[in-house]
Amino acid sequence: MPPGSNETVITGSVRRGLHRLRWYNAGALALLAGALQPLALAPFNLWPLALLGLVVFPLLLFKVSARRAWWVSLAFGIGLYGVGVSWVYVAIHQFGSAPVWLAALLTALFVAFMALIFAAPFVLCRSLIGQGRLGIMLAFPACYLLGEWLRTWLLTGFPWLYVGYGHLETPLAAWAPLIGVMGVGLIAVFSAATIAAWGFFMRPSANLWMASIMVVGLWALGWPLADMSWSKINRDQPISVAMVQPNVAQELKWDPAFAQPTLDRLMALSEPHWDADWLIWPEAAIPLTYHNASDFLNRINRRAGETQTGLVSGIIYDDRPRQRYYNSVFGLGEAMGIYHKKRLVPFGEYVPLEAWLRGTIEFFDLPTSYINLGPDEQNGLLIGDVSIAPSICYEVVYPTLVAESARNRNVLLTVSNDAWFADSIGPLQHLQMAQMRALETGRYLLRSTNNGVSAIVDPQGKIVARSRQFVSATLSGTIYPAYGDTPFMRWGSWPVVVLALALLLGLWVSRGRL
Repeated sequence: MPPGSNETVITGSVRRGLHRLRWYNAGALALLAGALQPLALAPFNLWPLALLGLVVFPLLLFKVSARRAWWVSLAFGIGLYGVGVSWVYVAIHQFGSAPVWLAALLTALFVAFMALIFAAPFVLCRSLIGQGRLGIMLAFPACYLLGEWLRTWLLTGFPWLYVGYGHLETPLAAWAPLIGVMGVGLIAVFSAATIAAWGFFMRPSANLWMASIMVVGLWALGWPLADMSWSKINRDQPISVAMVQPNVAQELKWDPAFAQPTLDRLMALSEPHWDADWLIWPEAAIPLTYHNASDFLNRINRRAGETQTGLVSGIIYDDRPRQRYYNSVFGLGEAMGIYHKKRLVPFGEYVPLEAWLRGTIEFFDLPTSYINLGPDEQNGLLIGDVSIAPSICYEVVYPTLVAESARNRNVLLTVSNDAWFADSIGPLQHLQMAQMRALETGRYLLRSTNNGVSAIVDPQGKIVARSRQFVSATLSGTIYPAYGDTPFMRWGSWPVVVLALALLLGLWVSRGRL
């Protein structure tokens, strides 16, 4: 296409179109488009709505000033996080004892901060997005992916609300073992951007037709890819598992007067299931530190040894010589090893800017906010000859962390306590992300929680058994160990990150000639 000729195919309606909307109309439309994104995720699973919002978003960014790009991207991010992480308010108000006005203010500040981070890539690349069809079809998806990647590590990361999670039930899910959740999201955003390009220009060009064929091909390939097995499941080695869900109220969790009733409840729920190969208790299930619980641990260790059961439980591990505390999981009976959490939850497990914030309000002084970071290099857990890749609560939302941990290990285990978020959408989003980890690694995943949802997830990311929320129960089932690495376990997200960078570099080099 000769230089500048793309202007000849832009319709008059587009020249007067979305990028010409008054600032408040553009902001309102971007806010709505962003708010549609969480509706693709659990518990709603309305993935076409997210694609609709992603069709609108690049059109609002087409040929706009830096100020307009900031405004539109920020509004989209506020809609995305304002709806998608509304559960933060529950934790701050209900369990952090902050008054309504303060909880609302802190939640709003968090949403605004995340929206600023979300907006940055689109502002930096706004000139590339404005380069006609290719800008919309290539630069916009590349920016979206790089934004998701940025949010996995910046300031320890907050890898939540990724587009790819909304496609666990679409043909795109089959791409996850190859390119991970961000790669699935890249295909989804590329699809939406191609649709946007069709509606934005008067005449279809060769590159638009080519992009459309690629979109159809990527979705269609999902069906044959779904039939491929990237890891080997040993069906000759069944493992019976039982996961105890004690449903201890968060306000009683660390009450010393309720410690013994909690231990009694764990034992009562476990009693019928000592014949299981594995018995799993959730995050910090034992309401005592490791060394303070020695008498109880010795007792259940003997019981697990007698029944040849591998018991795995969460606990706060107190390293007394160094005066450190870790959020940990450990094994008793046939289970061996201990694992200390490596990705901590801000405010819940540590307090950023502690010297200024500690003690100002009760939310900044929660009982578990003194946790230390576990070492990077740790062994997993071992039960018999089956190696387990553990993750604790928030860690399971980090795709690369779980993929690296799963190498040379046979089963994924995540323990959690989602009581912090009551009956909000947070726990269901958390479960959905755990499902994606099973799919990315081709392994069974056990999710043991305090109050639900506990679940057994198969290597295709499907839930084969789950508990109800807010009940005391024990979830039983059978899993099988997996062997071999998926492509995503070997390469992580780097192939799609490099692809996104290459697309932006190519568009930058070719600017003015497209």
